[in-house]
Amino acid sequence: MSRISVWMCVCVLIASVALPMAAQSWSALNNKASFNASTALLLTDGTVVVQQIEAGAWWRLTPDNTGSYINGTWTSIASMPSGYGPLYYASAVLPDGRLLVEGGEYNCCGGGEVTLGAIYDPAANAWTSVAPPSGWTYIGDSPSVVLANGTFMMGQGASPSTQQVVFNASSLTWSSVGFGKIDGFSEEGLTLLPNGDVMVVDTENGTHAERYNPVRQRWGSAGNTIVLLPSNGGMGIVPELGPAILRPDGTVFVGGATANSSIYYPSASKVGTGFWIPGPTFPTGVMADAPAALLINGNVLVDTSPFFVPPSTFFEFDGSNFNAVPAPPNAVNDASFYARMAELPSGQILFTDGSSDVEIYTPAGSYSPAWAPFITNAPASVTRGSTYAISGVRFNGLSQGAAYGDDAQMASNYPLVRIRNNGTGHVFYAKTHGHSTMAVATGNRTVSTNFDVPSGMETGASTLVVVANGIPSFAVNVTVN
Repeated sequence: MSRISVWMCVCVLIASVALPMAAQSWSALNNKASFNASTALLLTDGTVVVQQIEAGAWWRLTPDNTGSYINGTWTSIASMPSGYGPLYYASAVLPDGRLLVEGGEYNCCGGGEVTLGAIYDPAANAWTSVAPPSGWTYIGDSPSVVLANGTFMMGQGASPSTQQVVFNASSLTWSSVGFGKIDGFSEEGLTLLPNGDVMVVDTENGTHAERYNPVRQRWGSAGNTIVLLPSNGGMGIVPELGPAILRPDGTVFVGGATANSSIYYPSASKVGTGFWIPGPTFPTGVMADAPAALLINGNVLVDTSPFFVPPSTFFEFDGSNFNAVPAPPNAVNDASFYARMAELPSGQILFTDGSSDVEIYTPAGSYSPAWAPFITNAPASVTRGSTYAISGVRFNGLSQGAAYGDDAQMASNYPLVRIRNNGTGHVFYAKTHGHSTMAVATGNRTVSTNFDVPSGMETGASTLVVVANGIPSFAVNVTVN
C-alpha cells in the first residue's frame, strides 16, 4: 500500500443524522502526554500502554486514586528491542497479561513490511524479541485475533497470501494453521464471534465474507455483504476496509471504505454462514482505515473522513442510524487513519491521533444490566500480594470492544478486577491473568480468572467488581488484609 507514514428487522436501513446529545463530550487529559501518541492497549491491571508513534518508546497511563483516566499520570516503560519501532502492526494483550506486537508496515529504524516482533512483560517491565513464523518474509500490517481458547492467531498481511499462524506464548514459537481461505489477508480485520468463529470481509473478492472455525481449522463462506465495503484498488494500491464491531444484540457492524456499511447476523451454528443486510450510508466520509469502539450504551462510535484526508467527523451508530456527535479538537486536521480508540474500564474511550493531545470520550446513556458481568464466587477476604480466583458470568464482555483492522488491534475482551476501599473511596486495580476463556458473549456459562491483590493497596473493608469493556458487575464485599 502506498501511504506516507505521517501519519442495520430485515430491511434496508436508511441513513439519517440526529443532533448530538449534550452529555456526549471529549476531555483532554489534565496531564498532557509529552510524546506523540499512537496505538493504545488496556492492560489487565487497569493501566493503558501507549506507543510513541513509529518509535520503540512506550508510555503507561495510570488512573488516579479515584479511577479517573482524565486525571491519570504518565510514566515511561521499557523501550522495544533495538531497531524496532513499528507503525501499523498486529497486537494483542494475551491471557497471561503480556502484550504481543508483531510486524510493521513502517519501522522507525529502517525497512518496511518488517518481520520483527516482541513481547512485553509488565511484571518485569521488559521486552523480548520474537522470531517470525518460519518462511515468512513479510508480516507488515497483518491482522490478528486472540481466539476463544486464548491463542493468538495472525494472518499474513500480504496479497495474495492465505498463510496464517498461531502463537505458542510459552515457547514464543509459531505453528501454521487453517485452510480454505479464498482471498489473502491483506487489509482485512479478524472479528471474534460468540460461537468462537472468526469473521472477515474479503478485500479482494467483491462482496464476499468468510468465517473461520478454529476447531476444524477451516474457512467457509460468511455470505454476501450485499453492498460493496472495500474501496477499489488501483495504481498499486490494495483495497482498504473499515473496522468491524460485534454489538450486544449479536450483530456485527462493518464500516466500509466506500460510503457503505453492512450488518452481519451470525448463525449460531458452527457451520452456518449467517446473513447480511445493508446498513446506512455514511453521512460524510468513509472508513478507509479507521477506528471504532463499542460504547457501554450499545452504540458504536465511528470516525469517518474523506479517503485518507481530513477532516474527521464522528457518529454513533445505534443499530439503525448514524447520529452525529461532537468531534475532538484535532478532527479538523485529522484523517480517520490517524486515529486509534481503546476501551477504558471507566466506560469511556481513550482516543489518540498521532499527536500529544490524548482525548477521552464520555458517551451518553448507560448499559443494560443484562450486559454486565455477574460474580458468583469470590473471596470474602484477601491479603495484599496474594493471588485469588474469581468466577461468574459475562466476564469477557459481549464484544472485543474497539477495533481498527489490519493496522491496529486493541481488543479488551478480558476481565478486570477493581477494588474500592470503603473508608477512603480510593480505587485499586488487581492484575488479572489465566482467564478460563477469551470468548465473547459467553451468556450464562461460568467463566473465571485470577487476580493479584496489589501489595501497596489500602487495607480494610472494601468492595470488588469485575469490569468488562467498561461495564462493571454488582459489587461484592471484601476485606483487604
